Amino acid sequence: MSDYAHPEVLVSIDWLKQNLDKPGVRIVEVDVDPKLYAAGHIPGAVGFDWTTQLQDQVNRDILSKEGFEALLRKAGIKNSDTVVIYGDASNWFAAYGFWLFKIYGHKEVRLLNGGRAAWLNAPGAPLTPDVKPVTPSDYKVSKVDTSLRAFAPDVLGASKTKKEALVDVRSPDEYTGKVIAPPGMSETAQRGGHVPGATSIPWSTAVNTETGYFKSPDELRSIYLEQKKLDPKKATIAYCRIGERSSHTWFVLTYLLGFPKVRNYDGSWTEYGNLIGAPIEKP
Repeated sequence: MSDYAHPEVLVSIDWLKQNLDKPGVRIVEVDVDPKLYAAGHIPGAVGFDWTTQLQDQVNRDILSKEGFEALLRKAGIKNSDTVVIYGDASNWFAAYGFWLFKIYGHKEVRLLNGGRAAWLNAPGAPLTPDVKPVTPSDYKVSKVDTSLRAFAPDVLGASKTKKEALVDVRSPDEYTGKVIAPPGMSETAQRGGHVPGATSIPWSTAVNTETGYFKSPDELRSIYLEQKKLDPKKATIAYCRIGERSSHTWFVLTYLLGFPKVRNYDGSWTEYGNLIGAPIEKP
């Protein structure tokens, strides 16, 4: 069996157990449900609330460069730290956090394979409600990589010219327009369907849904390259509803399969489905 394209971006439960107290290793939890962190988390982990801390609170946008610096300084994270991110829902928002760290140029960032569920199910893996005091850092963003992010004009252009592949990672019912958002989700759009020309590859096809672990390299290649016919040489844009599930697929395509140019359209369907004049396709 061949390995992932970049196996270094994943850490195992055993590795994290052995490095919990290692200087220079910092752990970050980002959940769909931010209340989970307070109920119990990996010792030493800091919790980031994606609704209030990873997004601009005025504009619909990601956290600004200055906001990112302030967040990491308060959390005591240094530029030289290796940051391990994990979360619920098979790392939905953990992958979003990973994407954000990469946009702002953090060099050493990892995902915990299996996420929160895998840690909870691992024998001897400690959990605590206690928040460890930290010393603020002087974190400074050295570069901003906007090439990891797609915007509505990019998606419209890709749909029209076919020069970039579009991957819709939502559920099949969202893709067909049967539903606009998953059950219980409040963010919505005026229209259902998908971007014309987009290929439906639900995010969940990349993981073992029972364990939360990523599927093997061979299984991923079978799904994305053989079954869905994605071309690794072709630039790709992934989207979902608000950008978290598509960041998960962005991670899979970029780091596990080694696609050289993948962008995450974090505006996703809540923007596109409300965009005046944007074409929508339904089966």
